[in-house]
Amino acid sequence: MARIKNIELPKDKALYIGLTAIYGIGQSTARKIAVAAGLDPEMKVRDLTPEQEGLIRTEVDKYVVEGELRREVQMNIKMKMEINSYQGVRHKKGLPVHGQSTRSNAKTRKGKGKVVANKKKATK
Repeated sequence: MARIKNIELPKDKALYIGLTAIYGIGQSTARKIAVAAGLDPEMKVRDLTPEQEGLIRTEVDKYVVEGELRREVQMNIKMKMEINSYQGVRHKKGLPVHGQSTRSNAKTRKGKGKVVANKKKATK
């Protein structure tokens, strides 16, 4: 049972896939970590020995992951909102931040449709 940064890695997956369960580690970073620890990225997580887990822990500690990364991202968003940058304003309004269209899409970000009062159809 490999436990790294308080995250239980899935046992039946390859090491590089299992490491992606940690927030902030993608597949390419997971491969780099495995190679730096001197392990095969394709080996199963269940086959790790406690010594190998220790090697992976020391490699993962070199990266900003989990709680530290989440905190850093939230602080960046908060800072953008405070200085009233364009992205900060979009965050405040609950609209898409990265330039997506909002006319027909963005239902996930905008939420359920709001009814506009006194809007009637034009008659002939």
